Amino acid sequence: MELFRKGLPVLAVSIAVSAGQLQAQEMPAYEVNREMLSEKYKGKSYSPYASRDFPNEVLWGDSHLHTGISFDAGTAGATLLPEDAYRFASGEEVMSSYDIPVKLSRPLDWLAVTDHTDNMGFIVDLAAGKPNILATPEGRGWHERLKVASKDEKPEIAYDIIKALMVTKTFPQEIYYGPDTQGYKSTWERIVNAAEQNNAPGRFTALIGYEWTSTPEGNNLHRNVIYRDGGDKALQMMPYTTTPPLGSPDPMELWKWMTQYEEKTGGKVLALAHNGNLSNGFMFPVDAQYTGRRLDKTYVEQRSKWEPLYEVTQIKGDGEAHPFLSPNDEFADYETWDFGNIVPGNKVVAKEDQMLAREYAREALKNGFVLEEKFGTNPYKFGMVGSTDSHTALATAQEDNFFGKHSGYEPDPNRMDHLFMQSDVGIMMSWGQVASGLGAVWARENTREAIFDAMQRKEVYATTGSRIRVRFFGGWDYTKEDIMSREPAFAGYKKGVPMGGDLQPSAGKSAPTFMVYALRDTIGGNLDRIQIVKGWLDKDGKTQERVYDVAVSDGRKIDKDGRCKTPVGNTVDAKTASFTNTIGSSELATVWTDPDFDHKQQAFYYARVIEIPTPRWTTIDAFRFGIEIPEGAPVSTQERAYTSPIWYTPQG
Repeated sequence: MELFRKGLPVLAVSIAVSAGQLQAQEMPAYEVNREMLSEKYKGKSYSPYASRDFPNEVLWGDSHLHTGISFDAGTAGATLLPEDAYRFASGEEVMSSYDIPVKLSRPLDWLAVTDHTDNMGFIVDLAAGKPNILATPEGRGWHERLKVASKDEKPEIAYDIIKALMVTKTFPQEIYYGPDTQGYKSTWERIVNAAEQNNAPGRFTALIGYEWTSTPEGNNLHRNVIYRDGGDKALQMMPYTTTPPLGSPDPMELWKWMTQYEEKTGGKVLALAHNGNLSNGFMFPVDAQYTGRRLDKTYVEQRSKWEPLYEVTQIKGDGEAHPFLSPNDEFADYETWDFGNIVPGNKVVAKEDQMLAREYAREALKNGFVLEEKFGTNPYKFGMVGSTDSHTALATAQEDNFFGKHSGYEPDPNRMDHLFMQSDVGIMMSWGQVASGLGAVWARENTREAIFDAMQRKEVYATTGSRIRVRFFGGWDYTKEDIMSREPAFAGYKKGVPMGGDLQPSAGKSAPTFMVYALRDTIGGNLDRIQIVKGWLDKDGKTQERVYDVAVSDGRKIDKDGRCKTPVGNTVDAKTASFTNTIGSSELATVWTDPDFDHKQQAFYYARVIEIPTPRWTTIDAFRFGIEIPEGAPVSTQERAYTSPIWYTPQG
């Protein structure tokens, strides 16, 4: 497919038509649709690409990465800084914080360094032993501990500092780096300058960004702010923090800051919320915010305006779906973190079932319809991206190249047995970290402006780390001939809307059609299946969902209920941390019509593409270091992609 040309060999397509579906098997007898071809080339240049005006490149990146500037990352041992992060992401080999040579299998196309804004720059000066830091007993004590701390001891120091700053509120004010301090301002200048120096339009995009780290009572409500602009505008205002009086943990205050930024600079910013699995039900409120304030028209309109994206997968677990919420979805329990909230040193509040509906993407997408009915605006009409949330300055989401959440969890024979988190609720071992994820952006060029605009219109998707290429279109007139073309995007854009778009009602059409196709990562596993996930609001105002298998590999059958009951199999050999691509398909595609469509009901549709099982990073560690896989640790994983949805809204 033309849309998967970037840096890839041409793969032979073997697509068969069966019951209106295209499955990866045999090439059917196929006649050229001359009418379709004449429409494609009529009035255009001989070269169809000369007049192409739609996004044609998938650009891979990470919208959530920390360096040694973040106070928790630096205290835990990270020494690499923003300039190192950009060099690494663009393909250079670097030395990790603990002197391990590391390089990506393939460069990323873009990166946003998003260091924490609270106390920004403090940790660099703490490690350096700056006189202003050593003038306080707390600063002097932390500095002395850091000087002699081992790799395993540094995370404990980080937790102590975070506790003092965010829990006990005992952090000395005289060494707090707020937006009005010179230490903060110079640090922001360093971050911005690193992005400016490493931004190479057309080759690599260094996005300016930061993380706003709201964690009220241990509930993770973090957002990343991404700039469309360069340093000339980004330096006109200091980033927003969560610490009063110059900051606030309330997202509505962050949105006010974003409004002020755009009004003052003429620039553009957007925010994306983290995966909500550690928010204990506060990431996607339906009734009231964490403050107890009832949701109102202002909240839903502001969230809709400023947060077009959601981080659906990362190191701290996957946030697409939960088995409690989706019991009929056998793929919903993927790298699930659901034990409670999180703040080191704070009393962790255990997860309760009723919290889950306010934490996961699929449920939020459904609840968005409920709020739209009430307020006239859907605050949860978001696209999906993946990111790492790595605190190592290394955007490593590939299973065989995973360098962990913090520098203390860089590869070594003992890292899987490290205590990652502990509370009275339970224990999380290091092997529970997830090698995830990546953001994929469909754009016309590799520039800040093009990538930001794609994010804004939600023509993006998430993967758990694999570079699966996916296109997803919705319309009313797609046919199997459209998907058989090697240039299906021409028909995709002409007849409908891409992922992130709104499917407008069409008079006289019985049901919408969706065109979806996926190509495996060239160095990854084959594809198991493509699914379309539908959510809707029924006539009684209740939210509903259903998962359809729409294309499957290896000649398996999709039953009348829209599901393939036969697993793809598993070729993973745990002893050698290997697998074979003897099952699955390199490429899957289909045109699918919703068999249960009701033109009176709001609905969304997104595609989920699932790979065959491949070795998880824990299995790879066990093989490379000659150790046992810890009890309870997964041996294999099924990498996947989640597209941004396409929404349908009834007429009137």
